[in-house]
Amino acid sequence: MSKETDEDDAMWDVESVLAERLDVKIWISKNIVRLLEQSHTIPFIARYRKEKTDNMDVPKLRDIKALYEDLLAVQAKISFVIKTIRKLGKLTKDLKTALRCAETLAEVETLYLPYKGGSKRHYAERAKDLGLEPLALDVLYNTTAAGKGGKAVNIQDYVKPSTQGLSTLTEVETGVKHIIADVIHKTKETAETIRQLCKRNGISISSARRKQVDKKAKDTDMSKAHKYELYFSFSSFVKLLKPHQILAINRGESQKILTVKINIPDVIKESYVSFCEKKWLKASLPMFAQLIISRSTEDAYIRLIQPTIIRHTRSELTKTAEKVSIEVFQSNLKRLLLTPPVRGKVVLGVDPGFTKGCKCAVIKPNGDPLDTFVLFIHNSKHQQKLEETKRLKNIILKHRCETVAIGNGTACRETEAFFSDLITKGTFEPLNLKFCIVRECSSSIYSVSDVAQQELPDMDPILRSAVSIARRLQDPLVELVKVEPKHIGVGMYQHDVPENQMKIAVDETVSECVSFVGVNLNYCTETLLRRVAGITSAMAKKVIAWREKNGPFVNREQLKVIKGLGPKTYEQCAGFVKIYRHSLQAEPPVEPGETGETPHQNEHKINGEPSTNGRKRKANTTKLKTPSSKRAKVDQLLSVPLNLLDSTVIHPESYQITQKLLKKVDGEVSNIGQPSLSRKLNQLTDLDSLAVELNTGKPTLEFIIEALKAPIDSDIRNEYDKPVFKQGLLSIHDIKVGQKLTGKVDNVTHFGAFVDIGVGRDGLIHTSKMNRQTLELGDSVTVVVINIDNHKTRIGLKLLEKESRTEHK
Repeated sequence: MSKETDEDDAMWDVESVLAERLDVKIWISKNIVRLLEQSHTIPFIARYRKEKTDNMDVPKLRDIKALYEDLLAVQAKISFVIKTIRKLGKLTKDLKTALRCAETLAEVETLYLPYKGGSKRHYAERAKDLGLEPLALDVLYNTTAAGKGGKAVNIQDYVKPSTQGLSTLTEVETGVKHIIADVIHKTKETAETIRQLCKRNGISISSARRKQVDKKAKDTDMSKAHKYELYFSFSSFVKLLKPHQILAINRGESQKILTVKINIPDVIKESYVSFCEKKWLKASLPMFAQLIISRSTEDAYIRLIQPTIIRHTRSELTKTAEKVSIEVFQSNLKRLLLTPPVRGKVVLGVDPGFTKGCKCAVIKPNGDPLDTFVLFIHNSKHQQKLEETKRLKNIILKHRCETVAIGNGTACRETEAFFSDLITKGTFEPLNLKFCIVRECSSSIYSVSDVAQQELPDMDPILRSAVSIARRLQDPLVELVKVEPKHIGVGMYQHDVPENQMKIAVDETVSECVSFVGVNLNYCTETLLRRVAGITSAMAKKVIAWREKNGPFVNREQLKVIKGLGPKTYEQCAGFVKIYRHSLQAEPPVEPGETGETPHQNEHKINGEPSTNGRKRKANTTKLKTPSSKRAKVDQLLSVPLNLLDSTVIHPESYQITQKLLKKVDGEVSNIGQPSLSRKLNQLTDLDSLAVELNTGKPTLEFIIEALKAPIDSDIRNEYDKPVFKQGLLSIHDIKVGQKLTGKVDNVTHFGAFVDIGVGRDGLIHTSKMNRQTLELGDSVTVVVINIDNHKTRIGLKLLEKESRTEHK
């Protein structure tokens, strides 16, 4: 790399900025940067590289990755801008230094703006083109009083009556003023002074209702004006502003309902002027030079610095608010995806509706449809409603269905009341029927998707949504990954966030959830598998195709024989895919044209013994040899027997360490998850010495021990609050102030949490009423009603108690 190229780079390194801004140790910052450079995924780093991150959790790792990518973008932009301006022949030493010191894209863009091709010519650039730059620099740096050794300057010499911009003394002075203002603005010391002044002094923001309605504003936008009543006469210091307030103000401004103003205190300008006087207004300068510099200082502030402060303040406020909005969405989405599944139940899914009826689907415990139909129970005549009720009863009794999942969309409340009334009357006895409200967001999108067409090709699309609602109760994670997460309404102003940022964030959250829960490699669908860390959509298709051709995977190692799945992909995904003994029952197909003898890649070994699949085979007594060719390597991988460690979260790279650990405590792989092995592992005391003995880190050793103690079929989702089932319901008119209720957190925002208390309308626990506790989506809570607004159907709640649960890290 040339010296010039080195000098085009930023004057700071990514690792140091990461460590400083996010308050992490420099060695951790360097390790994480190295891991990210090697294309390691966040779930992999969090679970299997604990020593390098000091056991850092996923949210912190995500923050580091996001800032890391931002800083790389800043460095690339700095290099690009410096090269571009150099080609224009306008790169000065001060400008280059300012660019190399910039740590945000906003700073770089501000410095680059005057030189952008195709943009309006900057005043200073116009003056320079007229040849006024030498004069301006002489006035600013070299001019002294006559007779004291300074360089005498006569501005009158630059007046050219026939040249526009130089025709009068005033025009010359104006051009010089613009150049000096530009120099002052771009000086590193000025930028740092302004930055510190803004930090120390309270910049505020105010909003008001737009007095004159914009003719281009849509009527629908103006009809929403009442939603912004809080901001019709609003003012707050920027540092006290809440993220939801920023996003609300931004939305109101974009809808032409609000006007917004950034208020900069006078002390910032006064301190800036004082700084400029000390730096550039020397007593030795002649009066005309002092006057020009003084005017230039004023011009720089009004025309350049003040607008920059306003743009930067708005930009940073929006950026911070968007970040919080994304974090809220990620947190809520994670809790929704990790909702415990309802296993082993026949479920009736109901997609409520008025005119077109309630779409219904009864599904088996494995998710396959048993029956589909449409119920017309709303806006129907009494006799028809009786007939529909009888039909529903017969279907439920026929399939012995005791669980109903009702979508939370249109007609949900009326459908709840219908089922509640029937349960109260004992219509479904002897069955103990219960119902649960399920989020139906995006179920209609799923019903017409390619995935739905593949899964339910012969079913009417309007009935597929009912199947999806029922499956969301059975296994939310498996079902919700089939649609774009952005369609799931569990956030705060998430639609105001740039779509690309939101997509990246939610994709990472889904990948984290799917990976940490783990997928059964022999049962998972392509839509689920492609969400596993390290596996792309194309690779998921290849894995599924291999399974369909060759039968169930017997071990994780078999992934290595799939074309295109290299060592890096295997390393990233291996710990998140599992193989269970019960999933090896399917007989691998024999491809057309093959002989009766099963090909070698179709042999399945369980606990070291090859399965015969109903055919006689010779005993396998040949020891595995070191492969001498690619085919021999493939054959060796395909003949590896089932390893029960493949059913755990332990990564294959740690199998040898695990075997040594089991040998040390006199345990067997077959004892995984059993109390006898747990007791032996609990007797281990000096884990530090043991980690050294096993040549691993203590965090990894602790992780392996916990994995060996956990049951083979353990599921981290069981640690979260289960869905709430009901048999009756209340209305907002049935509750009163002071009444204690139980409920479930349905959504979390920066200003509070919305709780489903079973009255058809969520109540709000404001952050000031949370008793300094933090709530997450899905939490079970006990609350007290503190106010009721029947007109606006608003319910105010205060948190009394949050049900304790075991946190999964």
